Amino acid sequence: MPPLTSSSTAPTGTGTPGRGIAFGTVAYFLWGIVPAYWPLLQPAGSVEILAHRIAWSLVVMALLTAVLGRWAGIRRLSRRGWLMVTAASVLIAVNWGVYIHAVNTGHVVEAALGYFINPLVSVLLGVTVLRERLRVAQFAALGVAVVAVVVLAVDYGRLPWISLVLACSFGFYGLLKKTVPLDATASLTAESLVLAPVAIGYLVWLGPGGTFHDHGWGHALWLVSAGLVTAVPLLLFGAGARLVPLATMGMLQYLAPVLQFAWGVFVVHEPMPASRWFGFGLVWAALAIFTVDALRARRLPVTDLA
Repeated sequence: MPPLTSSSTAPTGTGTPGRGIAFGTVAYFLWGIVPAYWPLLQPAGSVEILAHRIAWSLVVMALLTAVLGRWAGIRRLSRRGWLMVTAASVLIAVNWGVYIHAVNTGHVVEAALGYFINPLVSVLLGVTVLRERLRVAQFAALGVAVVAVVVLAVDYGRLPWISLVLACSFGFYGLLKKTVPLDATASLTAESLVLAPVAIGYLVWLGPGGTFHDHGWGHALWLVSAGLVTAVPLLLFGAGARLVPLATMGMLQYLAPVLQFAWGVFVVHEPMPASRWFGFGLVWAALAIFTVDALRARRLPVTDLA
């Protein structure tokens, strides 16, 4: 999922808020059901899947960037801009790789937790890195979230590292994206350009040891489709973000982890003992505090979310 930033989500296009909400809802719905997709790419391993996702994302995003006429912005990118893109590329590769690993090893619920706590990590980064002032409600939300992580660590018998890596990598990714003067499409294309040589090199090195050639056309097409799985929700998100306020998209972002959590609990039946429900309940309480505070801070009428 792309980070919500003021530059990427300010309404700048023409259209109705209803269409924008529809685009955003479909985008987050697709991100929410993506746990159903990654197991279809097995028996490919997580690293091979990640490499294919990067390689085919470059193909799709390069074509989209050409159609939309965004290559000029990439060519004008400064050396500092490319450094920021490179750092963002590493973070999103880590995020994608850990998420694929989590889904394909039966940790969908723990991965969903990462995206539940991501908004709170972004607030923490705003305070520690950007020196933003922390409101009382935000402080309370972070405190509740810390308690939740402790409860879940006791429940798992370890730190929920998948959740923390996903939340932190995506939080820092969003922070870096604020410094890159590219829209979402051109930015992902630039990131794919940085990552593709490593991904393609790995696939060439893997050679016969990979699954692309040895498991039929159906499997090969599933691997190729990873580019579309990356691009389609992003385009829908970009279209929606231009038509509705940042706060509205902020409300929609919870749809994805809710669906991911539901998939993990009700479809693949990952264990959810009472202590884990309690930990998640604390996370949701923290998000409720955070969300109400954000709405009050922006003075957003409730009717704007309808």
